[in-house]
Amino acid sequence: MREHVPSVREVYEAELKARGYQSDPAQLRAVEALDRCAREWAEFKEQRSNVFKKLINRPEIPRGVYMHGGVGRGKSFLMDCFYTAVPLVRKTRLHFHEFMREVHRELSDLQGTVNPLDELGERMSRRYRLICFDEFHVADITDAMILHRLLDALFDNGVGFVTTSNFKPNDLYPDGLHRDRILPAIALLNEKLEVISVDNGVDYRARTMEQVKLYHTPLGPEADAQMNEAFTRLAESHDEDPVLHIEAREIRSRRKAGGVVWFDFKTLCGGPRSQNDYLEIASQFHTVLLSDVPYMPVRMASEARRFTWLVDVLYDRRVKLIMSAAVPPDALYTDGPLAHEFPRTVSRLNEMQSTEFLALEHRTVDTRLT
Repeated sequence: MREHVPSVREVYEAELKARGYQSDPAQLRAVEALDRCAREWAEFKEQRSNVFKKLINRPEIPRGVYMHGGVGRGKSFLMDCFYTAVPLVRKTRLHFHEFMREVHRELSDLQGTVNPLDELGERMSRRYRLICFDEFHVADITDAMILHRLLDALFDNGVGFVTTSNFKPNDLYPDGLHRDRILPAIALLNEKLEVISVDNGVDYRARTMEQVKLYHTPLGPEADAQMNEAFTRLAESHDEDPVLHIEAREIRSRRKAGGVVWFDFKTLCGGPRSQNDYLEIASQFHTVLLSDVPYMPVRMASEARRFTWLVDVLYDRRVKLIMSAAVPPDALYTDGPLAHEFPRTVSRLNEMQSTEFLALEHRTVDTRLT
């Protein structure tokens, strides 16, 4: 007797019940498209396993799904439901920013190859049958120039896609240099993927942010428990690999999932870090949790400096910040070489807890070329 594989709809409804969420029409339209896609992948897998059918004709890969909408609309949550339900082993899910970094690394290894993008498409097809992207966006001319040939090579080699984005395909890279270079890629996305809007006007993330406490003091088990609860409520998907790769170095987070990342203070501010590290984090995550922020005496001026850099970058990029600290913001650093500057950091920390700041859209930037 064949084991029952839950549909996307079944996973979605179970997750709604477990999390205490309400469905909405826009999400249900996306669920319908994702369910269709998952069923077609199951049929594709069945056909591929049938030797005789495989000899007669090579089955077409299923049409993918492109979900777009504003922040907090549940796109990552929907992707999580799909990824759980789709019955494939050779599948992967990653942030589009991470994917393009890997693409550029592999293209560097393929220097001297006649058709490196074709070769890369074949390589990736040996690893993956389905790639699920979070936050599909194009922010620089380098990506725009190669995107069409890369996607074309992957489709030709039988790789399918499901993706989320804040932008419709036609709105990608809107004011970019040589935008004409990306138009063939946009046409390909519209052809190969079912484009679904999940914009229903409800920002679930902002609603959750308004319900969680953003600054926890003093430190202790209660603060840790509240930070853990905040992460779980804000991350729309299951935990991912906690290790980040930034500027050829590994940075280990406590938890990472669905555009939310949680660091200890020592990890981000306790050792050598540059503003580029913080810019990279701000480009990848809409929410940062920072735990165990200590009172910083004079001897911790270096840590205090890095902390001010971090807050400045998160503030500028409109990244939401949740903290646990030993003392209130205005008591974190009171004496030392930065004493005259730190009040600005305190002011920003207070502003970042305001309803107005929480309503601001995350400002995503690609920092690979900075």
